[in-house]
Amino acid sequence: MVLTSTTALVICIVAGFIGLWILFYFIPVGLWFTALISGVHISLLQLILMRWRKVPPQTIVRAMIEAHKAGLQGIKRDDLEAHFLAGGHVEAVVHALVSAEKANIDLNFKMATAIDLAGRDVFEAVQMSVNPKVIDTPPVTAVAKDGIQLIAKARVTVRANIKQLVGGAGEETVLARVGEGIVSSIGSSANHKSVLENPDSISRVVLEKGLDAGTAFEILSIDIADIDIGKNIGAVLQMDQAEADKNIAQAKAEERRAMAVAQEQEMKALAQEMRAKVIEAEAEVPRAMAEAFRAGNLGIMDYYKMKNIEADTAMRESIATPPAQNKPKQSK
Repeated sequence: MVLTSTTALVICIVAGFIGLWILFYFIPVGLWFTALISGVHISLLQLILMRWRKVPPQTIVRAMIEAHKAGLQGIKRDDLEAHFLAGGHVEAVVHALVSAEKANIDLNFKMATAIDLAGRDVFEAVQMSVNPKVIDTPPVTAVAKDGIQLIAKARVTVRANIKQLVGGAGEETVLARVGEGIVSSIGSSANHKSVLENPDSISRVVLEKGLDAGTAFEILSIDIADIDIGKNIGAVLQMDQAEADKNIAQAKAEERRAMAVAQEQEMKALAQEMRAKVIEAEAEVPRAMAEAFRAGNLGIMDYYKMKNIEADTAMRESIATPPAQNKPKQSK
């Protein structure tokens, strides 16, 4: 198949464009020229090697141009590449260094990269150092000495502590310490009225504790936003104690009643046992009398005297015992 001159020309043009694109991709001449006119000296060879090291040349060049225009000294290409290969955010670090330089904040490249690699937003930290942040605490519940429950909300104004960002505690620790301080301050108050009259006393007590020690923030102020009255915990505890004492007294009374019932049952059993012995003894009397008659130890006159005594005894018992009253019959 023979190609015409026009088709061959088109193929040559397309191939030329593809070759130029590949050439300018691996040899970023435009980026090199941009760095050159911006006052940043970097060779074409280094830009090509960045491609092979999987480092985007645009990111490094833009960061170096920004640092150069801001007047930052000591920012080297190798340090930026190393920070990128370590997983850092090169542009955020340079932004933070420029902002710190403008705000007269002592922040060097080594500390900025350490903060960035620690997982914190170094640019946001610099902004927070210039413009403090307000953190609202969740409702904190505490009980004064008079037993009244108070629910307080506070607003904590903090500023980032650049030197403590690496290894310092975060916002959760600050909120937990502030909540603990509020609970301690309210709990040490004599009554809830004094807290409601002077809520700023809580702020003073909490600030004096130095709650920002070991954290990545510096507490500037603690303001009590709202205080609500909750339950009367003291009265509830007294009611619960009274209910517990009542249950204990009832249990002891039930124990004494059970012991009395047991003693009564024991006495009844003992009386029945004695009655059985009496009946058994009475049953032996006729037999003993018969033996006495046969042996001649008991005469007939003695027997009649004994019967008369028994009759007299029965008559006295009948006289001493009141007659039983007849109960009216209930109609069906």
